[in-house]
Amino acid sequence: MLWHKLEYQGLLDYLGSTRGVNVVVLVLCFILVAVQAYLLGSLNFALIISKLKFRDDIRKYGSGNAGMTNMLGTYGKAAAAFTLLGDAAKAALAIAVGGLLCGMIGAYIAGFFCILGHMYPLYYKFKGGKGVVTSAVMVLMLDWRVFLVLLAVFLLIVASTKYVSLGSIMCMLIYPLLLYRFTGPGINIIFAFAIAVLVIFKHRDNIQRLLERRENRISFGKKKSSSGREE
Repeated sequence: MLWHKLEYQGLLDYLGSTRGVNVVVLVLCFILVAVQAYLLGSLNFALIISKLKFRDDIRKYGSGNAGMTNMLGTYGKAAAAFTLLGDAAKAALAIAVGGLLCGMIGAYIAGFFCILGHMYPLYYKFKGGKGVVTSAVMVLMLDWRVFLVLLAVFLLIVASTKYVSLGSIMCMLIYPLLLYRFTGPGINIIFAFAIAVLVIFKHRDNIQRLLERRENRISFGKKKSSSGREE
């Protein structure tokens, strides 16, 4: 991966090795990374696509979540695919900028705030998605080994139960432990734990429905037309 080739040596690491970095500059750089990541994360492509293409708000339908899974069940595969690509691209860009400026810690800061922006977007009255796709992109960019294990777990759970939410929740439960297994102790474990807590918290309604056996199973058979009716 690009990050491992660079050994997560961001711009500040380089400057620090040559002539030192002022603490104020360091803090300002971290703030810049956090702000750009949050603003990028606030670009919710489920909402953008539902408004531009279907002249509607995805939050009115299905689970009420502005995310890929609800787009799939409401508007179909194409809308879900474009949502996935958009959310993945914004996360990749935010994390790339964070890693370039501040190294590994910058990449994790960017990932965390991009996820936070996706969940509580500035542009949409702080009502967004659950951060699963943005979290997955962060995991992939920062450690592909962890990503492959989590992907296998997710696919196994979804294939056997048809519950996307259950797969997402279980992946977040094991993510910090899995990262610790591969990398050992470090600040990355703190970020992983914080992200897992955020994602699971955003799934609290899904957890309640799972316990009550009312959670919707994933389906590829129905979608809504541009008028909002199922077809």
